[in-house]
Amino acid sequence: MTSYDVLRVFCGPRGGYGNELGVVRDGSVIPGYEDRQAFAAKLGFSETVFVDDPERGVIDIYTPTLRLPFAGYPCVGVAWLLDVPELVTPAGVVGARLDGEFSWIEARPEWVPPRTLRQYASAAEVDALPVPAKGDWIYAWAWEDEAAGRVRARAFPGRDDGIDEDEATGAAALLLTAQLGRALNIVQGTGSQILTAPQPEGWVEVGGRVFLER
Repeated sequence: MTSYDVLRVFCGPRGGYGNELGVVRDGSVIPGYEDRQAFAAKLGFSETVFVDDPERGVIDIYTPTLRLPFAGYPCVGVAWLLDVPELVTPAGVVGARLDGEFSWIEARPEWVPPRTLRQYASAAEVDALPVPAKGDWIYAWAWEDEAAGRVRARAFPGRDDGIDEDEATGAAALLLTAQLGRALNIVQGTGSQILTAPQPEGWVEVGGRVFLER
């Protein structure tokens, strides 16, 4: 069996919640696209990352059904694991830094695949949403405290891969931050926390807590 780490990314203040991420530290053990896709499907995490060069931060990201040029929570998790200043993805070079208990990345909104950002009137409405029918990738959100930048969100990928709702999604948070033009403190899923901040020249920082599960 190929060895891999399991991280929880975007954990809450007490270390709970977060989205599980599979990381194959030695990507050379599964070099081919089809084999990597099959392994990601077997693991069944929202995303699985293959590290092709740990010193340069070269990574390859997969969902159970497709390869991604960029994804937020895998980059936040791997940045923490490798402790490198940048990650190299097919979409572009992602800035990375560690700041106390938080792992941060800096990326561009145009790297994110299409998402439907759907605002609701209250956090209670977001909490009450059923899982929608398969189709658009939907990021449902509402202000908890607009003045403080606090947001309640849930993410529905709309895919046929067994993942009806993503616990924490950095790329969607990045898009929302770019759209609103302000720093956000997002509670997503059952209790995951995502922090964001717009940066000069269209970049956006996304950060959160990361823990090694096993």
